[in-house]
Amino acid sequence: MKKIAVFTGTRAEYGLLYWLMKDIQTDPDLELQILATAMHYSPEHGETWKAIVKDGFEITESIEMLLSSDTSSAVVKSMGVGLIGFADALRRMQPDLLVVLGDRFEALAVTQAALIMQIPIAHLHGGEITEGAYDESIRHAITKMATIHFAAAEPYKKRIIQLGEQPNKVFNVGAVGLDHIQRTQFRSIEELNQIYEFDFSKPYFLITYHPETNLKDEDVTPLFNALKKQSDVNFIFSYPNADNGNTEIVKAMLVLKDEMPDRVLLVKNFGIQNYLSVLKYSLAMVGNSSSGLSEAPALQVPTVNIGDRQKGRLRCESILDVKLDEHEIQHALQIAVDFPKAQLSQVIAPLGYGNTSKKIINLIKTIDFKKKAPFYDL
Repeated sequence: MKKIAVFTGTRAEYGLLYWLMKDIQTDPDLELQILATAMHYSPEHGETWKAIVKDGFEITESIEMLLSSDTSSAVVKSMGVGLIGFADALRRMQPDLLVVLGDRFEALAVTQAALIMQIPIAHLHGGEITEGAYDESIRHAITKMATIHFAAAEPYKKRIIQLGEQPNKVFNVGAVGLDHIQRTQFRSIEELNQIYEFDFSKPYFLITYHPETNLKDEDVTPLFNALKKQSDVNFIFSYPNADNGNTEIVKAMLVLKDEMPDRVLLVKNFGIQNYLSVLKYSLAMVGNSSSGLSEAPALQVPTVNIGDRQKGRLRCESILDVKLDEHEIQHALQIAVDFPKAQLSQVIAPLGYGNTSKKIINLIKTIDFKKKAPFYDL
């Protein structure tokens, strides 16, 4: 029986990995291990390790690594703390394969540990470009340390091969998080009203804005000024990631909540079922989350994508790209509200509509991933 360790450090990442973890858990030929860390153990981000346990999973190893500061030096120190913890955890776990998704600094730290300890790595969502975040460089670095690759689209698969990875180790399987579109039961508006004590029957924007980590200083005032000028619309925020610069964003959210207590809802951790349900009923997804480029199009919800954090990723017609400029954001919000329903129904989601988890598991069970393949020259 192969021991498959799944690494997770954020609430959003766990949501994307949920069905893959469930399918590994129920597969008679595989043993699921979970290595949880970072934001999952942060009170500021909702202590989401509890949600993992509540969902019926057993966390194999827990590593607390985040420092309370949000400076770039604190992020680097957190990586150091994590690296020490991951070395001990992986030595105890002895997995046959470590599954890592994406491009965050926590993922870079655990991948470094696994590489040196000769643990094969499966990387999900490699080959993508995000020019507005240092995640871009982290993602490609993880690609070079990984043994097998599960890309979300054909252009991303080609880019992984461009980086020197053997084509027979790179697979286009779609976006694993979109399995929720087919397999998760959505909440009703009435259920959401009860859970959050907020009126979801009124029109609202769902807003997730993360720090643009390639900028030394970022002023989010234009976004909040644009929101304040929206009448008869409510605002539902999810908290930003634990990246350097997140404190100022949270402060702005709290100020808006004080100014509009009946129109603003702040949520540290939705959980994937509630999050997708809230997204499904929203007027638009607003901010710079990758969710606006994957889940939102699949649910036929327009996206107002702000700034360069997602620059370089695949787009479709329902995604409205704007600068962090008050007037541009206002204009895009109006376009999103007026977006023709018939046109939304014709949008083709760039990363598919799910059924990815089963593909990944079939490949894990049949591929020889024990040894890193040599560099592939084009």
